[in-house]
Amino acid sequence: MLGGTFDPIHAGHLALARVALDQLGLDQVLFVPAGQPPHKRGRPITPAEDRLAMVELAIDDEPRFAVSSIEIDRPGPSYTADTAEALVNVPETDDRAIELTVILSAESFADLPSWHDPARLLRLARIAVAPRQGHPAPTPAWLAQRLPGFADRVVVLEGPHLDISASDIRARVAAGRPIDQLVPPPVAAYIEAHHLYREPPPRKGQS
Repeated sequence: MLGGTFDPIHAGHLALARVALDQLGLDQVLFVPAGQPPHKRGRPITPAEDRLAMVELAIDDEPRFAVSSIEIDRPGPSYTADTAEALVNVPETDDRAIELTVILSAESFADLPSWHDPARLLRLARIAVAPRQGHPAPTPAWLAQRLPGFADRVVVLEGPHLDISASDIRARVAAGRPIDQLVPPPVAAYIEAHHLYREPPPRKGQS
């Protein structure tokens, strides 16, 4: 499971999913756009239907990628522990138990102890931590202090080493700068067609 606001989904998200597939031997990466991100309350977020549509476009030609609207469909804040529990408890048609891995950047993982019910999340899933520039990978000492008893539930990925952020992409679009190579072409086309991330036009009398 790779969750996030995906506002918009970009090349860094896709590279991370591919690295996780290869290094961890996963069957699938499930992209889960957040409905109401609890850590972004009060900040403007693109409507969920647009963010979901962009994810669908971005992964359309990736057979081992899928998307779920579970957090968008569920009312209230999008807590990862709740989502993990719902995914693990979905019955499999072939009676296989679901082994869930939650993929996080090192930046997000550093805040995990303050998340909603982190112990429940770690009981339900292992955590794969991806590198993020300026955010070191967790050390055994950090894990022992901040997440005691759960060190064996954490694995550190080797890559990808891409410095791409959704906030930079939004700023580029607002300034009329190109976002080629930062998002898949269908996503760039969607952003353009739906006028996403554009600065609102000035009111009459303003310049």
